[in-house]
Order: sequence, then C-alpha cells, then structure tokens
Amino acid sequence: MTKILGISAFYHDSAATLLENGKIIAAAQEERFSRKKHDSRFPINSINFLLRQSQCKLNDVDKIIFYEKPFLKFERLLETYIGFSPDGYKQFSKAIPIWLKEKLFQKNQIFEYLKSIDNQFEDISKIFFSEHHLSHAASAFYPSPFDKAIILTADGVGEWATTTVGIGENNRIKMLKEIHFPHSIGLLYSAFTYYTGFKVNGGEYKLMGLAPYGEPKYTQLILDNLIDIKNDGSFRLNQKFFDYATGLTMTNKMFDDLFNNKPRDPKREDLNQFHMDIAASIQKVTEDLMVKIAKNLFSEYKIPNLCLAGGVALNCVANGKILKEKIFENIWIQPAAGDAGGSLGAAMAYWYSELEMKRSQNTRDSMRCSYLGPEYSNDEVKKILTKIGANFISTSKDELLEYTSNKLIEGNAVGWFQGKMEFGPRALGGRSILGDARSPEMQRKLNLKVKFRESFRPFAPAVLFEDLNDWFDLDNESPYMLLVGKVKKDKLIDNQEKINLAKGLEKLDIIRSKIPAVTHVDNSARIQTVTKENGLYHELIKKFKEKTGCPVIVNTSFNVRGEPPVNTPIDAYKCFMSTDLDILVIGNCILEKRDQIKLEL
Repeated sequence: MTKILGISAFYHDSAATLLENGKIIAAAQEERFSRKKHDSRFPINSINFLLRQSQCKLNDVDKIIFYEKPFLKFERLLETYIGFSPDGYKQFSKAIPIWLKEKLFQKNQIFEYLKSIDNQFEDISKIFFSEHHLSHAASAFYPSPFDKAIILTADGVGEWATTTVGIGENNRIKMLKEIHFPHSIGLLYSAFTYYTGFKVNGGEYKLMGLAPYGEPKYTQLILDNLIDIKNDGSFRLNQKFFDYATGLTMTNKMFDDLFNNKPRDPKREDLNQFHMDIAASIQKVTEDLMVKIAKNLFSEYKIPNLCLAGGVALNCVANGKILKEKIFENIWIQPAAGDAGGSLGAAMAYWYSELEMKRSQNTRDSMRCSYLGPEYSNDEVKKILTKIGANFISTSKDELLEYTSNKLIEGNAVGWFQGKMEFGPRALGGRSILGDARSPEMQRKLNLKVKFRESFRPFAPAVLFEDLNDWFDLDNESPYMLLVGKVKKDKLIDNQEKINLAKGLEKLDIIRSKIPAVTHVDNSARIQTVTKENGLYHELIKKFKEKTGCPVIVNTSFNVRGEPPVNTPIDAYKCFMSTDLDILVIGNCILEKRDQIKLEL
C-alpha cells in the first residue's frame, strides 16, 4: 500500500490530502480546524486528521509532496525586483529576509513541521516538490471522468506561471503553454477586488456577486488601458497601472486616475453604483477572455473535454459562459480549484507522472461529491451534545426527513450537519444552511440575520439532477456549484416595469421567479445538482419536492461572515446559538432554538 501525502501551505488556503494506491482517502483545509478563514499556516491539524483517518503514522507515508517549488518562486521574485528596480525596493526589503531565513530552505522547514506532528518522523528524503501549475492541472485532470482532456489553469501566480495549458491523456500530463507573471488574469481580477474594497484572496466571489447589480460601462476603458488581449487569447497587463509587482498594494494612483476614484475604504464608504459598474465591467472582461481562450484551445487541439483549475476556475459565471458557448462537449472543474486543491494535485501528479502508475478510467469523477473531510457517528454526536448541555431529540431517518422538510416549508432556516465535511470552498450538503427557495424573505433573512453578511450576496439553489432542465437553462451536471445558469423563463415572474425602475440594491426587493431566494438580479443562479451520491441530502430534497412540487432548496455554507464553515458538532452548535438559525440537524439529532439555554462553550 503506497501512501502519498500532498501539502499546500504558506500562501492561502493551506490543505492536505492523502492518497492510498492513488485513491483519495481524505482531504481537508486547515481553516476548518484552526477556525481562521483562508489559513495559510502549515496544515498541522489537517495532516493529523489524515493520519487518524488512515490509522497510520508519518513514517508509514511513502512520499510527501509540496505543491510548488520554492526555488522557482524565489527566482521569480528576484527577477521581478531587479526588473522593476528601484521601484521594488520597499517590497524587496520586506520579502527577501524572510526568504533567506525560511522559505528558501523550505524542505527543512517542512521537515521540522512534520517532526512537530510526529517526533518519530526522520526521513527528510521523502519530501518532494511539484510545480504549482502542474499541481493545479493534476487536480483537474486525474480525478475527472476523462481519459483525454485539455487542461486550463488560471490563477494569480504560482512560481512564474499565471495561466497554463496542458493536455492530459491516460496517466500523463503534458504542459504546453504558459503566461508568466506579472501578466495574470487572476491578479487583474484581484486588483479590482481590492479597488472595490474587498479582501484579496477571499473577496473575489463578492466582486462576482456584485457584478449583476451594475452595467459594464468601463469594459472598453479596461481593454484600452489595462489589458491587451491577442487573437489567440494570450494577454499582457499594462504594469503602469498596478503596484502588486513592486509595491504593497494592488493598484496605484494612475489606476485611480483612470477611473476617477480612489479605492473604496469599506469602513468609511458604502457600495454605490460606481462600484457595481466596475464589478460588472471586470466580470465581463474576465468572461470574454476565458471564452476566447477556450475557443482557441478547442480550435487548435480539437479535444472535446475541458478541465479547469486555479482560482479563476471558481468564477462560476465565467465557467457558465464557456459552457453556454458549447465549445466543448464536456467540462469538469476541480471543486477545490484554488490552492487547497494543490495538495491533491501534487500527490496525484507524483503517483501518475513520477511513479507512472496506470490510471483506471472513472465513470464519473473520483472526488466522491467532495465529501473528504471528518465525520461524526450518531453516537459521537449524542455524547458531544449531552456533554455541552444541549437539548435535543434523536430520531429515525424517516422521521428526520419528515420533520426537516416540514420545517423548511414553514420558512425556518436549518443548520444541516451530515456525513463527511466538504473539501473546497462550497457547501455541498455536508456542512450547509438550508432554506425554502420559494420564500421571498429567505435571502434577506439568511444574509442579514444568519450569515451577518452583505445583503447583495446571492444564494445557490440545490436542485435534484433529474429536475434540472425543468427549472434552469443548464445542459451540464453541476455537482460542485461551479456553473451558473439562468432560471427557466416559465419559472420567472413578469415584473419588468419594476425592474426597469430599480437601481443598484433596489433590485433586491423585486420578486423575479417562483424561487426568489436563489434567483439573482440577472435571473441567474449558481447551481448545485444533487443525486443519490449525495446521500441523505438528496433524500431531503426529494421529500421536500413530494410535499411542495418544487425540487429546489437554498443551500449556503454553514458559517457566519469572517469564519470558515463549521467542522465539528460544537462549531455547529456555536453557530446555531449565535445566529437566527431556527433548527439544527446533526446526524439523527434535532435541536430547536426555543429549547436551548445559553451555554458558555
């Protein structure tokens, strides 16, 4: 039994993955254990979980693969600082001492972290390094159901590469093309994330959600000044407008002058129509660029399958546009497309490319609905809830489905904690908050009273796969909530007069469809298709459909603003008690808010 441990760390979304003979045993992000969102620290807790899951020690692991090569990254930093000299001195003076002290000798650093987990671990020769974009590419291709596919990876930056193209065939990946730093579609999008007042490497999805409230008024201004897109989809950024290569911010005064506004200070300035139009503009540029790249790749290689990874692959609206264009017959997107998924890809790249192991063809994909994290038995849940003094009832599966579906119909917000925790940023029915998609009040309730987040943020519909085409204009399964489609016209409500008059966030108040809680202001939805593979979650939606005729419910991650999704029953109980969640369902245990007393945990 060959065990391979993959690790991503030190930038954002640290994670670890364990393979046994090429099979994904488990994977988890460090933030779920540390409770620090996007935690970049070495994934000690994640690795401990993997070892417990496999009932092994670190010495039992055959190879340990880090997801990028530090020497290549150091080379890029040096060349960047020299190339932009003297402008980069300030950043250079901050970064280089850290590199010389720690990061340049990352193998030793990783070894010391591993020894802190298990002081019996002694073989530093087991540690290897993958290239950043190869890790992404491997995470996209090897778990996919394809024996041959084009692999497109786009993110901020790895070592040098920001956008890469490869072809995966059987057990091999051949990297063919790449665009190098500082030219990056991911960093361009992050620059606008920063400019509109959201956090880089965390707020990009907010920018995407804001875009439908605006008009793409600045698209041409961006194309004329910031990015030069060639006929083949390659591109270059005009560095005169950016500060990320040499400074400590994403944009500069020339950028501000171009748009006649300074970056939004979220503590002092509310979002206005300008920010919405800016969001719409950069979203359109991103969508058009990704579609152009996809079209050129198909035209050149004539391969009908596309795999996507890298942070940009989490832009589900752009993914939906690629699908809508019908460029490829099939599209598969790694659910942990960002750096967390790099831990998975690094391990798989070593198993297939270095060890040259035969790849068995997947009938679907090998991510197992991304349910790869910790789980708790019903007995464990009962013991934990009893110990903390929670009031609950335990029930049968049939009674649980009957009760929970009724509570959803009554308009309750339900915390849903079942089975294994998801790997990746999306709640997929393991650690979810659920609601009735038909409720006009549900979106606002969940945003403001449960999640404590911005009111404009949309929620995702979870729909039974067999009913997908009746409710949404989407031709592809979307198990990982990474494709956007439109609500079907016959499910829309004619409110065009009100829509025409509404501006900005006023659009939120208009009921647009029979499922208003999951219909965005442009009639789109970030869809999760649900099948029998989703277990009890699938059965719940079926029960809801039996009672209402509607196969769609609201699904959002089980967390509040600023925190990662819950991991343990105690995390779930704390979130339940600190929000306006009405019901908590953990395993076969049901908790109602009215029955609880305030506990100090």
